[in-house]
Amino acid sequence: MIVSLIGFAALLLLAFLRMPLGLALGIVGGIGFAELASDRAALANAARLVIDSGQKYELSVLPMFILMGLLVERGGMARELYRAAYVFLGHRRGGLAMSTIAACGMFSAICGSSLATAATMSKVSMPEMRRYKYHDSLATASIAAGGTLGILIPPSVMLVIYGFLTEQSVGKLFIAGVIPGLLGILFYLMAVVFVVSRNPALGPAGERTDWRDRLLALRDVWTTLGLFIFVIGGIYMGLFTPTEASGMGAAGALLIAWRRGALVNGALMQVLRETAITTAKLFFILFGALIFSNFVNRAGLPDALIGIVNSFDVSALGVILIILLIYVILGCVFESLSMILLTVPIFAPVVADLGFDLIWFGILVVVVTEISLITPPIGLNVFVLKGVLKDVSVKTIFKGVTPFWVADILRLTLLALVPALSLFLPSMMG
Repeated sequence: MIVSLIGFAALLLLAFLRMPLGLALGIVGGIGFAELASDRAALANAARLVIDSGQKYELSVLPMFILMGLLVERGGMARELYRAAYVFLGHRRGGLAMSTIAACGMFSAICGSSLATAATMSKVSMPEMRRYKYHDSLATASIAAGGTLGILIPPSVMLVIYGFLTEQSVGKLFIAGVIPGLLGILFYLMAVVFVVSRNPALGPAGERTDWRDRLLALRDVWTTLGLFIFVIGGIYMGLFTPTEASGMGAAGALLIAWRRGALVNGALMQVLRETAITTAKLFFILFGALIFSNFVNRAGLPDALIGIVNSFDVSALGVILIILLIYVILGCVFESLSMILLTVPIFAPVVADLGFDLIWFGILVVVVTEISLITPPIGLNVFVLKGVLKDVSVKTIFKGVTPFWVADILRLTLLALVPALSLFLPSMMG
């Protein structure tokens, strides 16, 4: 256990020195494994992990869903989704912020990336909210918070990585994320209502839209929503696997983008190139995490933690709440992918030993990493918005996201206390 703790300290040091995460994980894991076994064994272990993992058919889901998300973004579907949400909610106080959150939820359902959702929706919704004199704190906070839904509502890259690390069904993880994702949208809408009820000037009401315009707006988004229903519905009914669904989703997004004329002037090659670069980065980090995980397991850290937990008079649910508190604290200094790769190999065996479902725990992990995207001082979604909206201060955005951060904590508590919210749909899968 001492060796593994030294390894964690070395890893944190390298991370603070800005070494790429995948490289830091691989170096610490390799050196640690060599200390426990031998240099030859460490090299053989690393080679075997990279070769075996790289050949796993299930991992092809990553590039396909990344490609699907990039094609959806290129196809300009975000603007249509925002328009559809606006015509139903825009006439209310805070309605444009609510529309932004609803559109973020729908867009993230086929994009799968929180950062891409936040960056895209900032260009779509921010001009409208400024036109109606929305305060920057509420406007930017609704975009930053709504963007966090991208890592939970399926298809989700984070859920794929969690499933790979814990050997859980990606299909069940996707379906398990549906109800918590919808709860996320609901809780964020309630946060907007709370904010504008205290100070209506922060989010003035927009114009009321008649039903004819509402139906026209829905007509514009039927292909986008149809693609999501086709992909997730097919997985739920057992018609195809998540890997097959990713290929079908990417093909559907390609067809939609082509029909909209979004693939001209080399746009398709640019999307394919970006997909390849993003996938390579993820695989590099994932391979490093596997090497580090193997070192930690060989050092006996999970078994030691299980022994420590059993030695204390703490209920099983109490242990889960302590783990979630650790995640919230880590979220202040680590971004979401780092948190999952560093902690899941450690905590998952403990949770399984306590008798909890790892599908349910996976949803909790992703929800708590959502919180890290808007938690100071890291808050990646906040800094993505700052990069797009250079005239808005980081302080203003962080101040605005506080009610949404509280809403996330309440949702996390509810999901922890009522596992059925995450496990009902997976239990009904075909």
